[in-house]
Amino acid sequence: MNSYCLIVPIYNHEGQFQPLAEKLARYQMECYLVDDGSSQQCKAVIQKITERYSFLKLITLGTNQGKGAAVCTALKSALADGYTHAIQIDSDGQHSPDDIPAFIAASERRPRAVISGFRPYDRLPPSRRRGRRLTDVWVCINTLSMAIRDSMCGFRLYPLKETVEVINTMFVGKRMDFDTDVLVKLYWTGMAVVHVPVSVEYKDGIPSHFALWRDNLRITRMHTKHFFGMLRRFPALIRRSDE
Repeated sequence: MNSYCLIVPIYNHEGQFQPLAEKLARYQMECYLVDDGSSQQCKAVIQKITERYSFLKLITLGTNQGKGAAVCTALKSALADGYTHAIQIDSDGQHSPDDIPAFIAASERRPRAVISGFRPYDRLPPSRRRGRRLTDVWVCINTLSMAIRDSMCGFRLYPLKETVEVINTMFVGKRMDFDTDVLVKLYWTGMAVVHVPVSVEYKDGIPSHFALWRDNLRITRMHTKHFFGMLRRFPALIRRSDE
C-alpha cells in the first residue's frame, strides 16, 4: 500500500511559509520541513509554526547546503520512516497545494513513475522562459527523448525507494541544479515521468536564492556531464525511445 508524505526545503522564506503551512495543514500528511541553514529570524518563525502544527517534522541543517541537499536529506528520512512516496513543494509560495490531490491520483495510477509538475510557458515570466527553453532542449538531447517536459519545476512526487537509490549511487547536484539533475538520472534508470499541469504564481518581493553567474555555471556543467552520460547510455536510450 502506498503511503505519502510532503517535503518542503526552506531557506529564508519565513514570510511565505506561514500561509503555505496553513494550506498544507488541510491534508494532514506528515511534512519534512528542512531548514537549510536559515537566518535566526527565519528560524524563529519556523519554530513558532512547527509548534503550532503537529504534521510538520523539522530537520535542521547547521549550514546552508543547497536546495538539493535539503531535499535529499528529507527523501532519505522519509524512506527510513516507512513512506513509499514523497511530494516535494517549494517554500516560497509559488506552487498551489490545491494541486496535491492530482499528484496523488496520478501516482496511484503509475506508482513507479515520477509525477512531475508541468508549468505552461505562458504562465512564466519572459526571463524564466528563456532559461527553461534552453534547459528543455538540453534535457531532450541528454535523454534522447521528449518525455520530460519541465525538468525545472520544484513541485513533484517521487517514488522513494528508486529515488534514494539514485541519490546513493550517482552524484546528484546539491543546489539549483538538483531538480533537473535528479529527473534526468531517474529517467536514465528506466523510470517513467508523468506530468501534471500545475498553477504557478510569481510574486514581487520574494527573495530569490538563484545566483546568476554561479548557478548558471553550475547548470552548464550539469548539462555537459549529462551529455557525456547520455553517450555512454546511447544504445539503451535509443531502444527506450522506440517503446
